[in-house]
Amino acid sequence: MNIILALIIFSVIILFHELGHFLLAKFNDVKVNEFCLGLGPTLVGFTKGETKYSLKLLPFGGACMMEGEDEESVDARSFNSKSVPQRISIVAAGPVFNFIMAFVFSLIIVGSVGFDRPVLKDVMDGYPAKEAGIQAGDEIVKLGSKRIHLYREVSVYTYFHEGEPVEVTYKRDGKQYKAVLTPKYNEESGSYLMGFYGSSARTKGTLLETLQYSVYEVKYWITSTVESLGQLVKGRISVNEMSGPVGIVKVIGDSYTQSKPDGAFMVFLNMLNMCILLSANLGVMNLLPIPALDGGRLVFLIVEAVRGKRLDPNKEGALNFVFLVALMALMVVIMFNDIRKIVM
Repeated sequence: MNIILALIIFSVIILFHELGHFLLAKFNDVKVNEFCLGLGPTLVGFTKGETKYSLKLLPFGGACMMEGEDEESVDARSFNSKSVPQRISIVAAGPVFNFIMAFVFSLIIVGSVGFDRPVLKDVMDGYPAKEAGIQAGDEIVKLGSKRIHLYREVSVYTYFHEGEPVEVTYKRDGKQYKAVLTPKYNEESGSYLMGFYGSSARTKGTLLETLQYSVYEVKYWITSTVESLGQLVKGRISVNEMSGPVGIVKVIGDSYTQSKPDGAFMVFLNMLNMCILLSANLGVMNLLPIPALDGGRLVFLIVEAVRGKRLDPNKEGALNFVFLVALMALMVVIMFNDIRKIVM
C-alpha cells in the first residue's frame, strides 16, 4: 500500500509539473512531440493530433518533449525558434505549476482543519521566555527580521538558528512587545530551547483568512526547503541527512499508518500534506541554477537575452549531460543512504 500511495503522489506531482511546460508550450504555439509519465520504454500510449501521450516503464520522472528542444530543427514551431521571453515562460511554467498545486492543496487543508496560529500555550520555568515576561496566550509576530504566521515557522527558525540569540516580537492584548532571548540547552531533548511552546489546536478562519493562510502554508514549505539547502551548502546538514525516493516512500507509509486510525478523511488530508511538501520541494529544486534543471535552462536563456545570441548548443548540451550524470550519481548515494537507514 505504501508503494502504491507513493507512486500516486509522485505521479500527480510530476504530471502537474510537466503539464505546466505542456500548456505554456501550446500557448506559445510550440509543437509537443510527446507528453509522458515515467522514463524508459513505453508501456502504453496513444497519439492525438501531433502529440503522443504515453506511460513509461520506470515510474519516476516524466517529460514534455518539444520539437527542437534538445536538437536542431528547422520547424517554424520548434522550441528554439521562439523568442527568449516565450521560452522562459515555458521553462518556468513547470516549477510555477508545482507552487500552484501546493496552494490548491493547501486551500483544501486550511479550509478543512484550519491553521496553526503562533499563539503560545505555555512557557517553561527556568528558561529565557519566562524570565523575559512572555506569557501563555502571547502571539509570536517576528523572530529577528522574520515575520511569523504559523507556529511551525517558530520551530523551523529555532532549528536553523540553534543556540543563537534572537529578538522576539510578540503581541498581547493588541500591543506589541520585544525581548531578546538566548536559547538555553536542554539535556533531555538535546536541543536549545527558548522556553515556550504552542498548541496543536488549529484555527478555522474566514474565506479571506483561508486564502491568506494557504499562501503562508506554501511559503512555509518553500522557505524551509531554501533554508535547508542553505544549511547543506554551509555544511551544517550532510548529504546523509537528505532523503530520496526510498526515504520518501517510508515517510508516506508512516504518515498513512499513523493517520489510518483517524479515518479516511485524515488519511486524505495527510496525503495532501505530503503532496504540498513534495511539490514545493520539486518547484524549488527545479529552479536551482544548475544545468539539466529548469533553473539552469533559465540561466542559459537569460545569458542569451543579455548577449543577444544563443550559447553554443553543443556546449550547452555537454554541460547539461555532465550535470545530469552528477545528479544521477547523487540520487544513487541518497538512495543508498535511505536503504541503509531503513535496514539499520
